Amino acid sequence: MGEPKFSRPKYDTPSHPWKADRIEEEHAIQGNHGLKNMKEIWKAKSQLRRHRRQAMRLIGNIDTTEGHGKREREDLLRSLHHKGLIESDADLGDILSLSTEDVLNRRLQAQVYYKGLACTMKQARQLVTHGQICIGEQKITIPSYAVSRDEEGELRYHPASPLNDPNHPIRKAIEGVREAASYEEDEIDPEATPEFAEEVREAGEASTAAIEGGDE
Repeated sequence: MGEPKFSRPKYDTPSHPWKADRIEEEHAIQGNHGLKNMKEIWKAKSQLRRHRRQAMRLIGNIDTTEGHGKREREDLLRSLHHKGLIESDADLGDILSLSTEDVLNRRLQAQVYYKGLACTMKQARQLVTHGQICIGEQKITIPSYAVSRDEEGELRYHPASPLNDPNHPIRKAIEGVREAASYEEDEIDPEATPEFAEEVREAGEASTAAIEGGDE
């Protein structure tokens, strides 16, 4: 039964710990999403597995157009749409095409990066853990917090955060990254590019020190 004071793991670990293909895939995902360890990936895979299992069971039912089957199908689609995993016009088959990265993209850390509030995924994690990010009026310091579709528009810097200053080093670094990304290849000056990249790098390093200094 286990010790009642300790909750059971809500994710499954790999059945075989030394498969090279899986390890290589997980390391790539970890690098792309700035994750602390592999548990984040295993949790996402377990969550996705539960959604797929439920969708496959409903697909296998004889009739989901009425009665309990219809309600269960609608509840599942509504829930996943609210979580931001599928669109409003999606069907059960779309759930089977979801990937692990689709689940990871709903984490607060990823949403902070995609909203343009951080230069990199790792910096987004740093901003969250240092209390620089809030949803509405609520400060959230958990990078793995699942951001719902309704909460996306309320994601912002915390009112007390120094990052609300447009002249903050992080804000300047973010603008630099945006400008670099918006340049077309034929518009880039090869001689000016290294200097511009160096300025962005220095701004990013200065931003890290600024965050740590702001918490003291």
